[in-house]
Amino acid sequence: MHEQPAYRLSPSQASTIDFARRDLELVRAADLASLESTALLMQVERLKSRLDDVLHVVDEIAVA
Repeated sequence: MHEQPAYRLSPSQASTIDFARRDLELVRAADLASLESTALLMQVERLKSRLDDVLHVVDEIAVA
């Protein structure tokens, strides 16, 4: 099995991944049971947006 060369993320891609990681860490640290429904929905929408952003990065890498 041959190794593929390491892929270097662009600054934009790295930033996207970093933001997604930070948002995920914040949600994991939050006491979700104590949040009001509006705040909980905002958290879910933020994570959905970050997931979409990360999937776009994966698509960019896949075609590279």
